[in-house]
Amino acid sequence: MSSGAEFDRFVAEVENSLRMVNIIVRKRGRQILADFEVTPPQLDALNFLNRQSLTMGELGQKMHLACSTATDLIDRMERNGLIVRERDTQDRRVIRLYITDRGREIISQVVEARKRYLAEVLANVPPEQRQALKHSLSILYDLMKGQEVR
Repeated sequence: MSSGAEFDRFVAEVENSLRMVNIIVRKRGRQILADFEVTPPQLDALNFLNRQSLTMGELGQKMHLACSTATDLIDRMERNGLIVRERDTQDRRVIRLYITDRGREIISQVVEARKRYLAEVLANVPPEQRQALKHSLSILYDLMKGQEVR
């Protein structure tokens, strides 16, 4: 087999492995979120807002949501005490979204639950392979983030 064909097979195997891992992570992630009464899009929004306040338009853009969908999402999150809307101090016409302490606590609890799940899985990785796994994932992340679509 030529090196081109070998590389093609390698790429296909990596793509398949990543897809299968993604399916499991998403499924388990939804199960974990069900314990916290927060949806995956709400958690995504909380993570964006945990880094900085945003306007509804900015959040919708980052999450690739239509304005009406972003409004519905924000309305539900506000009713659940996860975020608040406040007027911008520099421009009173602008409404900014801020995460609440409850929202931060949910992020913390979800991350801890995810880490517990991952610890159960990674406990089965032989100690001599753990660093290699971490290093490989780090390399892949660095390569992919340089090509990220914004």
